[in-house]
Amino acid sequence: MSQHPLGPNTWAPFPHANKAFNYDSAAIKQHWPALHQGDCEPLPTKKRVLTLVPDHPDPQGAAEALLEAWRLYHIGEFSKAYCLAEEIGPLAHAVANKSSGIYADYLEDDEARQKAIYEAGMKRAKEAIALFPNDPNAHYFHAFMTGRYSQCISIATALKQGLAGQVKTDVETTIGLEPKHAEAYLALGLFHAEVIDKVGRMVGGLTYGANSDESIAAFKKALALTPESPIAWIEYGNALYLLYGDKKIDESNEAYIKASRFEPKDAMECLDVAFALASI
Repeated sequence: MSQHPLGPNTWAPFPHANKAFNYDSAAIKQHWPALHQGDCEPLPTKKRVLTLVPDHPDPQGAAEALLEAWRLYHIGEFSKAYCLAEEIGPLAHAVANKSSGIYADYLEDDEARQKAIYEAGMKRAKEAIALFPNDPNAHYFHAFMTGRYSQCISIATALKQGLAGQVKTDVETTIGLEPKHAEAYLALGLFHAEVIDKVGRMVGGLTYGANSDESIAAFKKALALTPESPIAWIEYGNALYLLYGDKKIDESNEAYIKASRFEPKDAMECLDVAFALASI
């Protein structure tokens, strides 16, 4: 596994109270379906570990460690979740990338450090794809990290480097493997919207296959799968503005308002709701 370029002890702490979702190991199993409705990550079990690594020497121990890493992620201990994931190795690629990626999105203020996190995540996801080609989240987190990296270097630069096409390929592969992967639909919808915003509908369509109707359709699919997901409504609001500007400003604002009113189920949703509240 690739090592994170930043010392985890330098990570900023989670800034909100987490009592409402400070799950123990039993509670995390109980709440797993709701917590992973968006990314469809399977519950870590001995059977799951052996599916991915048939000759694993300690599948039960690996499953328990994976569950603990996810528990730490959900309560906002992103640094601890990441460190444990790195100890576990490639099996923990998804929690390593989600904990570091969400941390970089919301809590890392330094752009160079953000970029380093996304680059490390892209490398980790690429390694996971090679090892676990049928794992939807190996492909999804490559898209996630590539998309965030693209935003760091500018969408225009990313288009020139061919990164946008990579995101589209990754999310379409994810959806092919897991048709209920709501977060992949969000990424697909945002791909269409960001390309059209940067190069226009005609060039976006002819050169990159971007289409505003397909963008909205992808968001509608994500919202149907996860109607109470704050990030789904935030990204839908973003896409409406990217695609239609002031013509859809009221609908865009309404999406943010809706996102701000959900009760967070975990640390990521807490950060999403706080972002929505600060944006309205």
